[in-house]
Amino acid sequence: MEARIEKIKQQLQSQGYKLTPQREATVRVLLENEEDHLSAEDVFMLVKDKAPEIGLATVYRTLELLSELHIVEKLNFGDGVARYDLRTDSNQHHHHHLICVKCGAMDEIMDDWLGPLEERLEREYGFRVIDHRLDFQGICHRCRDENDGAESDKSNS
Repeated sequence: MEARIEKIKQQLQSQGYKLTPQREATVRVLLENEEDHLSAEDVFMLVKDKAPEIGLATVYRTLELLSELHIVEKLNFGDGVARYDLRTDSNQHHHHHLICVKCGAMDEIMDDWLGPLEERLEREYGFRVIDHRLDFQGICHRCRDENDGAESDKSNS
């Protein structure tokens, strides 16, 4: 974790910003909860446990700055709540999401399936893709399994 914080500190410094204690607390919460796609309010509640003096407005400003500097990805899954996800060095592009419209669960696809499409776009249209995001909306396996179980319960009655 310390190495990633140091890298983020360098990214901020290269753009003329400092890793203030408030920003560091926010980054640590994002790192500790990397799988969770936290909203600003979620981040605030977790930051508040570590540093009660930090206000919600500070967390919002920090997340917006980190988003502008492409340190975090600001995600919108169609429910009106912005969520934040740290970018990683392992993927050239951000990962993709499977979003359940029934329970709201979000699963990640870490593979980048759009590489061949990007190459084609550049070759045929002269368009160089810098980044992309792909979100699939549907019914997750958990809700489908739950529904299948309910259906079989009805048929056994």
